[in-house]
Amino acid sequence: SSDVCSSDLGQTADWLIVGDAPTDAEDLAGHAFVGDEGVLLDAMLQAMGLSRQAKHPGPEHTVVTSAVKCHPHDNRNPSAEEIAHCHAFLQRQIELLQPKVILALGRFAAQALLTPSLGEGASQPLGKLRGQVHQAHGRPVVVSYHPTYLLRTPSDKAKAWADLCLAMQQVRPA
Repeated sequence: SSDVCSSDLGQTADWLIVGDAPTDAEDLAGHAFVGDEGVLLDAMLQAMGLSRQAKHPGPEHTVVTSAVKCHPHDNRNPSAEEIAHCHAFLQRQIELLQPKVILALGRFAAQALLTPSLGEGASQPLGKLRGQVHQAHGRPVVVSYHPTYLLRTPSDKAKAWADLCLAMQQVRPA
């Protein structure tokens, strides 16, 4: 289990978890989902029997990355151009990792993954994209809320859990 910048892009992954764009703290840490959002993500993964920690790997290989590879200046949301510019990098990660499922956490992650297949439909509100299995680069994609959003809106954690269960069904069919 690892973040995307590690050396394990040479192997496949069961799970590819894609966040939006790096924050200042993530840039400093060198990996996605740090601080309180990282703690919540780790708890979500643990509830699914997964881990992104190399020293405590789960039974399924998990890789975490960001849709936009560079932190947008002034703490703003990434632009459509920034998302498009980084798409080739994300596409190559998917090709190399061959994940069984991609979990898109957040609106910009969903747009980055789904725009090639849905076009303008990928710009729908996140609530309209979640709860179903999409396809991107020949892989199933499940969209859910970003952990930062869930920290601000804990009442949506049940919806996020339903999304995680949907993603688990893609990897572990009943």
